[in-house]
Amino acid sequence: MRAWIFPGQGAQVVGMAQDLAKDFPIARETLEEADDALGFSVSQLMAEGPAEALMRTANTQPAILSHSVAVVRVLQSMGSPAPDAVAGHSLGEYAALVAADAIDFRAAVQAVHRRGAFMQSAVPEGLGAMAAVIGLPGDQVAAICAENSRPEALVEAANFNDTKQTVIAGHRAAVEALGPVLKAAGARRVLSLPVSAPFHCALMAPVASQLRPVLESMEMRDPHCPVVANVTASPNQDGSKIVDLLISQVTGSVRWVESVQTLAQLGIKEAYELGPGRALAGMIKRIEPDISVTSLGTSEALKGLS
Repeated sequence: MRAWIFPGQGAQVVGMAQDLAKDFPIARETLEEADDALGFSVSQLMAEGPAEALMRTANTQPAILSHSVAVVRVLQSMGSPAPDAVAGHSLGEYAALVAADAIDFRAAVQAVHRRGAFMQSAVPEGLGAMAAVIGLPGDQVAAICAENSRPEALVEAANFNDTKQTVIAGHRAAVEALGPVLKAAGARRVLSLPVSAPFHCALMAPVASQLRPVLESMEMRDPHCPVVANVTASPNQDGSKIVDLLISQVTGSVRWVESVQTLAQLGIKEAYELGPGRALAGMIKRIEPDISVTSLGTSEALKGLS
């Protein structure tokens, strides 16, 4: 059994998807569809930058989604069998839902553009931060956050990425102050992340109320295959639950370790990573080494499929 998995924010790079657009007409048409839906050329930002503009969350999110869906459509045009399950890391959950035919790409790319803008404006620039904690179990990181977090100095476990990495998020001062505490508890490293806002924590609460009417205006269908949701790490095939799952995702932790374990429990033995980068392949190798992952973000990789 095979799953399709989709990366989240952080995988963007200037030049992304340009080889796909050059070599596959369906990929080029996908990027053009995104431009038309957004009313500006995200494809030009993807191709030429500048990097600072591509890094803005409102641009990054539709760029990564467009790259991922372009790969999906190339695979489909090549006659690749439909996946037995799908999952996406944070933003990648939207690509997973498109791949499962639960939401339309045009509506999804508009939604994530607005989602990114809401996230960017939720916390004043410089007030929030995120950091990757290396070498400490995720439950221990979460417990230390809970012990030290206060409303005026909030810090929470945001992403349970793999067995060796958990990302924390919150007020910048609280995130920075927790570094020495985590190292004293056994963390090998605590690395500040170059992000524009503290995602997947309670500071994103304003985004939930702004995003809900956007998502409720979209058609949500029952997915064609199980979609493992970030916030529950459980498979879902009920279209009526999608909006609430995506809203909960805004402030909830990305439970990626458990999501990959769920894929294994569903019988998944192979996964295709669809979109820019190869970060998810590394995570899955550390979580469930029996699942083999092929990263398919480039023309070369796609042409190499047997």
